[in-house]
Amino acid sequence: MSASSIPGRLRRMNKTQKLSVAGISAVAAAALSLSLVPGNAEAETEPQAISGAPVVFASAAGSSQAKTIQASVIEQHSTAEQLIKASDAAKAKKAKAASKAKAKKAEAKAHAKSKAKAKAKKAAAKRGKQGASRSESRTPVFSNNLDGWIKESLAIMKAKGIPGTYDGLHRNIIRESSGNPKAINDWDVNAVNGVPSKGLLQIIKPTFDAYHVGGTPHNQYDPVANITASANYAADKYGSIDNVNSAY
Repeated sequence: MSASSIPGRLRRMNKTQKLSVAGISAVAAAALSLSLVPGNAEAETEPQAISGAPVVFASAAGSSQAKTIQASVIEQHSTAEQLIKASDAAKAKKAKAASKAKAKKAEAKAHAKSKAKAKAKKAAAKRGKQGASRSESRTPVFSNNLDGWIKESLAIMKAKGIPGTYDGLHRNIIRESSGNPKAINDWDVNAVNGVPSKGLLQIIKPTFDAYHVGGTPHNQYDPVANITASANYAADKYGSIDNVNSAY
């Protein structure tokens, strides 16, 4: 197509076609203007044809900023919740540790108290055993002869509150039996009546039974039983064996 033919063609375009071409040219010019505007140009220097675009972009930017703020708030809230939970967990852990320490201390105290009590009990038992042992060691051992029988009888008589002395017992024993625990009188009136006098102090069975002293054998021939029963009888009848100087 030659240049000379273009004006003729333009003259033959109808009104609508001319407006379309003008519109296209305007759009192209606007696009060219936008491409020539620097990236840091102010909003007010932009062509009026695209003045509506920044409003759309500003709205989108505001929405994005709101979302960013919302996300930040949610994140801060989540962080606060985590801090609270961590604080509560730390407090619970501390309380649990304190409770455990207290229980352990109480257990140790109870154990120490129980141990001390057991130790004291053991020591008391040991002292009692030692005391019993010392008591046993202090228990007099009497010889198995006239001297020993008299001394043992005097110890029993003292415990029972029966009066009498070594001399009073010894003197009457020698007169009655010469110190023979198996002596028996088979000729006097008691013997005739079937109840002969027996033992160191020649006591008859009915009298021995009536004045027998507990803790001694129930046997007329037992030296200590015979002496204590006879001394008990003499105390009842004469005030003391010491007051007896003949048959009684």
